[in-house]
Amino acid sequence: MRDLDLVIEPGERVLVLGASGAGKSTLLQAMAGVLGGAEEGDEVGELLLDGVRPEEVRGRAGLLLQDPDAHLVLARVGDDIAFGCENLGVPRDEIWRRVGESLDAVGLDLPLDHATSELSGGQKQRVALAGVLAMRPGLILLDEPTANLDPDGVIEVRDTVDRVVRSTGATLVVIEHRVDVWLDVVERIVVLDAEGGVLADGPARQVIAAEGRRLADAGVWVPGIDPLGGRAARSTNADDRPAADTARSELLTAGALAVARVPGRPVASDIELVLSAGRALVVTGPNGAGKSTLALTLAGLIPPEAGEVRASDELATGAGPHPARWRSRELLTRIGTVFQDPEHQFVSGTVEDELTVSLKALRLPKPEIRDRVSAMLERMRLAPLARANPYTLSGGQKRRLSVASALIARPRVLVLDEPTFGQDSRTWAELVLLLGDLLDEGCAVIAITHDRAFIRALADQELVVRDGGALVVPKGVAA
Repeated sequence: MRDLDLVIEPGERVLVLGASGAGKSTLLQAMAGVLGGAEEGDEVGELLLDGVRPEEVRGRAGLLLQDPDAHLVLARVGDDIAFGCENLGVPRDEIWRRVGESLDAVGLDLPLDHATSELSGGQKQRVALAGVLAMRPGLILLDEPTANLDPDGVIEVRDTVDRVVRSTGATLVVIEHRVDVWLDVVERIVVLDAEGGVLADGPARQVIAAEGRRLADAGVWVPGIDPLGGRAARSTNADDRPAADTARSELLTAGALAVARVPGRPVASDIELVLSAGRALVVTGPNGAGKSTLALTLAGLIPPEAGEVRASDELATGAGPHPARWRSRELLTRIGTVFQDPEHQFVSGTVEDELTVSLKALRLPKPEIRDRVSAMLERMRLAPLARANPYTLSGGQKRRLSVASALIARPRVLVLDEPTFGQDSRTWAELVLLLGDLLDEGCAVIAITHDRAFIRALADQELVVRDGGALVVPKGVAA
């Protein structure tokens, strides 16, 4: 981010938009005073909060980071929410009153001693937001606060934030790729230009009306503008696909399946499904229902609690019918996995090296490794970042790298947990079209998602996980 001139008045409610990598998260971290000193980067110009540098008035701003795991510091939910208040010296009785109010505000019905290690991604997001609200900051900074939430949670959290800022008079600055979520809450939109400076700034609805097309071209999610531009993500008729014969073959089945992170404590049971080549199955349901646990079980990374996950002979190709018993090298070309948190799968110091890990494990020739990596960097818009450290990327760039690292081994089955998290409309469309191509070629996809646009574009079936069970519904049928 550079060449930015911006003034936000007390009490304003501002939505910050821009393409993935434009510097939105960096701006919020700078406002909160947590970017670090000169030894951690370069800074030119001046940023003031209440007339002083933000790091001199810590606690005045409350920041919800893009990665909810970055917030969790204590083992129990109540202690974690209380942590910020304790550091601000809030009296003990007042702290626990605020903790209870904040938990209620974000709609999280959990005991205070619930283990933070057992929270789902969406629950972590709510705990982190509760911790911010409990501090009662004058400036609330939210980085993709609803990205990992189920549809009901999105509305609940948005409305909670709206109530808080209206009742307290706090200033709100929120980053969200999808404009429609916050359009009724914010009064101003600021669009960062990926090349530096501001692309658009003004009253929210006026900016959308006047600059909608230009913003969409820059990657902003503009209501009413299709990011695919009318293109079909994949062939609409399976029988017309090049891989039609392959598409009818079963690759992975689950029968009487129960899944659990902690042995003996299943979170979903009695799951029956069939995944065929060329087909996309999306898994939906409320936060904490067990969707990510199911994904890891189907991917062979967690053994079933009960029942079985069975690979067909075509998928197993001699490795045995049970994916949980496969070695890591056997998984690479059979079932690729993209975790909910991209950082959980990074193992190298550069983006380019990250993409070579699986190819080296497969002992591919160096020229083929070089060609595959080069092509994937270009396809995922990561070529300019080839020598960057993966941990320094934006949230959207990390997600694209995690998808690329799974795709590059060319697995027959791809399991993705929240694949479109943090993507602007352009990179979202590119990712959807890429997955559509893979489906047309006979790959199978399992995706955990709350993204209804993604579901409309790619899904053949939807598996709804809730209340300890699961129900498969055809695409287009209400769950």
